[in-house]
Amino acid sequence: MTSDTNFAALGLAEPLLRALEAANYEIPTPIQSKAIPPLLEGRDMMGLAQTGTGKTAAFALPILQNLARSRHGAGPKGVRALILAPTRELALQIDESFRTYGANYRFRNAVVFGGVSQVNQVKALSDGVDILVATPGRLLDLLQQRKVRLDKVEVLVLDEADRMLDMGFSRDVLKIIDETPLERQSLLFSATMPKAIKKLGDEILLNPVHVEVTPEVITVDRIEQQVFHVPNGVKRSLLLHLLNDPAMSRVIVFTRTKHGANRVSEHLAKAGIGAAAIHGNKSQSARQRALEDFRTGTSRILVATDIAARGIDVDDISHVVNFEMPVDAESYVHRIGRTARAGRAGVAYSFCDPAERDELKAIEKLTRKAIPVAAPIQGLDVDAPRERGGRPLPEFTNRAQRNGGSRRTQQRRAA
Repeated sequence: MTSDTNFAALGLAEPLLRALEAANYEIPTPIQSKAIPPLLEGRDMMGLAQTGTGKTAAFALPILQNLARSRHGAGPKGVRALILAPTRELALQIDESFRTYGANYRFRNAVVFGGVSQVNQVKALSDGVDILVATPGRLLDLLQQRKVRLDKVEVLVLDEADRMLDMGFSRDVLKIIDETPLERQSLLFSATMPKAIKKLGDEILLNPVHVEVTPEVITVDRIEQQVFHVPNGVKRSLLLHLLNDPAMSRVIVFTRTKHGANRVSEHLAKAGIGAAAIHGNKSQSARQRALEDFRTGTSRILVATDIAARGIDVDDISHVVNFEMPVDAESYVHRIGRTARAGRAGVAYSFCDPAERDELKAIEKLTRKAIPVAAPIQGLDVDAPRERGGRPLPEFTNRAQRNGGSRRTQQRRAA
């Protein structure tokens, strides 16, 4: 299949094509071209692919279309499509993708993960859902409490399977799989293929199609990169400080989720800084208006998620700010590649909370280059979210307590 194949040629239905057009998707990535047709046919799949290759759309689009063909419900507490992911961040990202691609369907979606109260998650599952994205630990807890049933699962996806096993989830994953029907479509995606993953694939996949792709990595040599080691509670203050620099004339600020994009843009607005947010919950007209304001300079700052930023083609972007480190290293490369186009220079700032240092290491390993640490900023205490006089900033007081501990703690609870 050629690289200029369009999504319609892959056999996708019109509601999905409209959603892809609204999200500025034009040409399928290699894994999408290889995976979508056999998945539409109901084949099992073993995929060797890293995040950043477009694999979420490669499995999400066929799942949505196949679910739409037979609109029977899952029943109370039931699930039709189950996607397992190793971390809360990736689960949220996958959930947002399903909601974006499925915008023209009326599916019931839910995402569950540890580190937060289960009350709202249980409520979302009570009437049954079409699509559930979950981390293994919280899902197993809910299964044991009989808050969810998996006996109606039609399709099972294990995403970043090697990472799930590395994090010690193998026993949980197997217990969850045992709760699903034997008659199901099964997909396994992994960035690497150690013996344990191959064995797992042999156990759960039936005559699978094998796809293997490697991500395209763009050069980052012309981009000045700096990392600020700051706790989450200081990030908004740091962003406001940096934006005082008039050299930051046209800036994209990246967050992991649509909710994060809203929070950052609202904070900037309260500080009197014009910013527009684009993400999967925005209508096509709202996204186009935000992009036009960004292009014309009406808004010098665009706050975006990775999925919403796809297809943005704006010249003269002076800076990219990674307000949150991306889930995967390839996304970092594509994020900062929004600047330094057409031979121009560009600057990329990254805000790294202590719990995000694994992501930073992965980025430096991929780019084979250590990102320089930014010089300390006078008057901004990066060790604690406090003002100069020592009084805690009210918006950050007891933040860790309100959030149930640090993100690292939450990830451990999700296990």
